[in-house]
Amino acid sequence: QVQLVESGGGLVQAGGSLRLSCVASGSTFTIGRMGWFRQAPGKEREFVASIRWSDGRTQYADSVKGRFTISRDNAKNTMYLQMDSLEPEDTAVYYCAAGPGTLLSARTYAFGSWGQGTQVTVSS
Repeated sequence: QVQLVESGGGLVQAGGSLRLSCVASGSTFTIGRMGWFRQAPGKEREFVASIRWSDGRTQYADSVKGRFTISRDNAKNTMYLQMDSLEPEDTAVYYCAAGPGTLLSARTYAFGSWGQGTQVTVSS
């Protein structure tokens, strides 16, 4: 079983930046892919970005391409999400997720382990 803990959320003005971190522990050898999802009040959880643990290949939602960057540090079992040019529409709880497969995926069912979430609020 993999445990995930996110950090780095907060309040930022539109146009600003934040960096989220997600530390994995437990059976980290089972991780093949990791990802970030977000959920705004009254909306469904949506895909933000994912990364293949072995080679760092990435995938992004169209809404964040060019503004967000996903990365990982295998030695630290840590994944990051650098968020630049933030917009009020980015306001949500951001969740870290991990799964055993090696194919990149934007589907929640491809990720079996989830963190508790971290709040990101972007003011206009």
